[in-house]
Amino acid sequence: MTAHLASISKAWRDSSGATRSWLAVGIGLTAFVGVGLALVIGTPDPSRAESSIAMRSSEVARLKNLDQGTQAELLIEGTSAQERNAMIPIADLPIGKVAGFSAIPKGGAQFNSALTCLTQAIYYEAANEPLQGKRAVAQVVLNRLKHPAYPNSVCGVVYEGVYRPVCQFSFTCDGALLRQPMARQWGESKAVAQAMLAGSVEPSVGTATHYHADYVVPRWAFTLAKITQIGTHIFYRFPGSAGNNRAFIGRWNGYEAVPAIDYDRLRGMLEAELGPVEPEYVPGLTVTPHVADRHAPADVGGRIDTTKSWRLSIPDPVNATGSYNATLARQGEDNAIGLDEGEK
Repeated sequence: MTAHLASISKAWRDSSGATRSWLAVGIGLTAFVGVGLALVIGTPDPSRAESSIAMRSSEVARLKNLDQGTQAELLIEGTSAQERNAMIPIADLPIGKVAGFSAIPKGGAQFNSALTCLTQAIYYEAANEPLQGKRAVAQVVLNRLKHPAYPNSVCGVVYEGVYRPVCQFSFTCDGALLRQPMARQWGESKAVAQAMLAGSVEPSVGTATHYHADYVVPRWAFTLAKITQIGTHIFYRFPGSAGNNRAFIGRWNGYEAVPAIDYDRLRGMLEAELGPVEPEYVPGLTVTPHVADRHAPADVGGRIDTTKSWRLSIPDPVNATGSYNATLARQGEDNAIGLDEGEK
């Protein structure tokens, strides 16, 4: 091999300038082809692959702010919202394919915390949705985990903003967690969470990072790409490269913990930022306002008015059948009787 290289070196020194020039071109082309082949069949460089598709920090900041402030406000709610949502066309963009998520070792404390957070998200957001709807909500959580605009853990995604004026999943800060979960619906939600943490994928929503109920229209619905509707939830992805599957390069950060919600501390933080909240009477809502009733503007919550009737603007995770329906009917009759007697 050494003798062969020496002969090549001698030929290079003895050759004319033109020959050397053409030889240089040949070597350059060979090197170019070699690099090309290395990129195709060689071992990829993860850092280079990530840097080539990573979004600029300004773009990430813009996406992070999308769920906050004026863009997150409701444009309309109620029955007319369903008509408005129906007018938003399905985007002419690919749904996108995402890989299954199974990075958390099963059986440990980290997995158990992630399982709890994901089960909570599925239960409080989609307990009465079909199985596909439950899986779709879980897919959004896992998509956010892998997107640079969101935290890189399951609990981090679910509880993002829990101590801020706007929380991403309203059940974490509107008092919903104070309700005792219903056993059957919780079991169904946990089974879905276990499957998704083991690598299952809900392909119907692809790279979706947002959803909302069809009885509200948040302003951001007009800035994202509508993918599909499953049950009462409408799902969206980011438009452009931010919503392509190549943008989902985030890795699990290795830590999961279910936050201990301190409502006293939360009240203090809100009062420091917004000032003391004066109790006010809202027609049909005579319970005392509480900091735990706070919810994101892009979602809707409700309190139970114990002096009148059940008044929830979102479905409680309880099937309205059997004894539950009978209780509602009986409560309505009692209220009617009370009104009649008060009018006499």
